[in-house]
Amino acid sequence: MAPVADFIASVVPWSIPRHLRYYVPGETPLSTPQEVFPALAVYLVIVFGLQAYMKNRPPLKLQGLFQLHNVILSAGSALLLTVMAEEIAPLFLNHSVFWSMCDEGMWTDRLEFFYLINYYFKYLELIDTVFLALKKKPLAFLHVFHHSATALLCYTQLNGKTSVQWVPITINLSVHVLMYYYYYATAGGAKIWWKKHLTTMQIVQFVIDLFVVYFATYSYYAANYWPTLPTLGSCAGTEAAAVFGCLLLSSYLVLFIQFYIQTYKKPAKAKGKAPVVNGKPYANGNGVANGHGYVSSGHYQKDFSALPRHKLE
Repeated sequence: MAPVADFIASVVPWSIPRHLRYYVPGETPLSTPQEVFPALAVYLVIVFGLQAYMKNRPPLKLQGLFQLHNVILSAGSALLLTVMAEEIAPLFLNHSVFWSMCDEGMWTDRLEFFYLINYYFKYLELIDTVFLALKKKPLAFLHVFHHSATALLCYTQLNGKTSVQWVPITINLSVHVLMYYYYYATAGGAKIWWKKHLTTMQIVQFVIDLFVVYFATYSYYAANYWPTLPTLGSCAGTEAAAVFGCLLLSSYLVLFIQFYIQTYKKPAKAKGKAPVVNGKPYANGNGVANGHGYVSSGHYQKDFSALPRHKLE
């Protein structure tokens, strides 16, 4: 029983072609290397081309469009998470944990359709970077790599029919509900206090993902190649998809931990450092005189109020 999914299916006024309901390589859009790799290459060309184009131009605000984009992704992630949970919960509760992670029975028609929608979401998320380029925000390696590589990851898992992929997908959707809401709210001027915790959630996400996918990959190899090793059985999916998933998710964990350290664990700046006047430090306790950022050298007054605040602290 899937109330939300059944309701949506009952009100959709058109029938969806088979190659859009199921993943059919060669027929489903973006289901072959000849489509996927050029699409991701075009993404890179567009965003870095826009960055170069905007170099000597004022940044665009695009607040309304940016907020709409994030509302669509947040609400869409919530809806997709709901219908996936409706499909997964009965299977998970009626079988063992290992079965729900590794059995071919976890690849249902509906889950395949939901995986396909999630895959297309990854291309919609590439627009994030377009907004960054047009707003003249830095294009960090983590952002560009993560967006493009995740689309490739979803493609490989659809091809490989890995039964365990529902675990990282549902966790990722949960994070994205909050993440895209955060972007929507802050674009409108809201002050969100839990940004740091959102990054922590992303790191925890990859830790859980890695535990699950490494376990599934170990189970596959132990059951098929090393029967003397302890195992509960094999795990559905191809070897290439499993190995690629392990390697890429491992790189994500390293990159996000590095981002967390650089963003939230920087050494505190020295307090009370006096500004330098005429080659000598001027000390007055806080580097600011008369409340307006002026300090006296004995011969003239120098205005430090226009300097960044951290220069005066």
